[in-house]
Amino acid sequence: MQKNNLNSIFELDLKKLISWSLYDWANSAFATSVMAGFFPVFFKKYWSIGTEATVSTFKLGTANSLASLTIAILAPILGAIADKGGVKKKFLLCFAFLGIVMTGSLYFVGQGDWQLAIIFYILSIIGFSGGNIFYDSLILNVAPGKRLDFVSAFGFSLGYIGGGILFAFNVVMILSPQTFGLNDAQEAMRMSFLCVATWWAIFSIPIFIFVDEPKIRNSLDEQNLVTAGFRQFFSTLKEIRKFKVVFLFLLGYWLYIDGVHTIIRMAVDYGMSLGFSSTNLIIALLITQFVGFPATLAFGKLAERLGAKTGILIGIGIYLGVVSWGTIIEREFEFYVLAIVIGLVQGGVQSLSRSFYARIIPEDKSAQFFGFYNLIGKFAAVIGPSLVGWISFLSGSPRYSILSISVLFISGAIILYFVNEEEKALQRKI
Repeated sequence: MQKNNLNSIFELDLKKLISWSLYDWANSAFATSVMAGFFPVFFKKYWSIGTEATVSTFKLGTANSLASLTIAILAPILGAIADKGGVKKKFLLCFAFLGIVMTGSLYFVGQGDWQLAIIFYILSIIGFSGGNIFYDSLILNVAPGKRLDFVSAFGFSLGYIGGGILFAFNVVMILSPQTFGLNDAQEAMRMSFLCVATWWAIFSIPIFIFVDEPKIRNSLDEQNLVTAGFRQFFSTLKEIRKFKVVFLFLLGYWLYIDGVHTIIRMAVDYGMSLGFSSTNLIIALLITQFVGFPATLAFGKLAERLGAKTGILIGIGIYLGVVSWGTIIEREFEFYVLAIVIGLVQGGVQSLSRSFYARIIPEDKSAQFFGFYNLIGKFAAVIGPSLVGWISFLSGSPRYSILSISVLFISGAIILYFVNEEEKALQRKI
């Protein structure tokens, strides 16, 4: 296996591979420290102080859904424009800048000012998610087709390490603020938002310097480029419906990735609603990060042996067990076990989904097709967090809300099962 790993690496341009993957290392700090970790805790305890747990859960779920809906609407249009004009890296820079600035701005939001916190949070998610459209599409400039699974898994695994290292630093800073010259845990948690913004900015630099984007000879001015992008979007929308492999995969992906994203964004909030210690929940999330690094690489190797689809289905099956157990947990120890299990499959399901999709789409339209890919993922994140928030609010019990996620995993797995990976998307049409 070690020899196969070396062969996988030496068939690639190492500078491009590492530079591209470092963006995952960079922005995973936001996904881990902000979106999954500290924002839900700080939102409940500081920005929504005095608010009932079910109400703050409803607000957080709605904020996640609004951010996802916005980027879902923008994603395919931006992807089409980027393909027409060859401006993937420029769009990546713009969205990364938005995410970095808005994340750093959370440091300045005062206690009880939940509205401003929500606005900055929504804009930071738009920056994070929008940038991923163009980051994902650049994988085809880094990896040959037969190495897509390895490269995608390598990027996700570096994301786990990078996000985990900064997350661990932030956890230590929060547990021992005086060591860092800070007054208390609240100030340390606010400082963590600045740390994430700085980390994201520094480690984003290599992708802009060392990853090339093919030049597109295009004499269109900016206004005509936007018009051409819109036309290309509607053309691609019609095309996707004709590509059986792409269409079926996106339908199944829309369902099962909803469950994955919902668990990522709402797990800490769910644990706090059950009365678990926020410190223990954060530590559990940290465990997920470091378990995720080797597990994601292992899923990449599993895909080379059994196929990406089989790997995804295995991950979905494990997620179903997580959801079922999560509805009845009573002790914080059980939450730790769930965190380990999630870490085993979370990165694998996401990385194999990306490489599977990259393999079945036309290379010359990668950004716009990844625009649809991200659109599907973000529309899924519109439904899941909102559903969890509403059911928790209406029922008064967060346990009922978690049950809805299993339906998404099951239906998504069934559709994915009928996707024929060997079928050529450009030859076999509906």
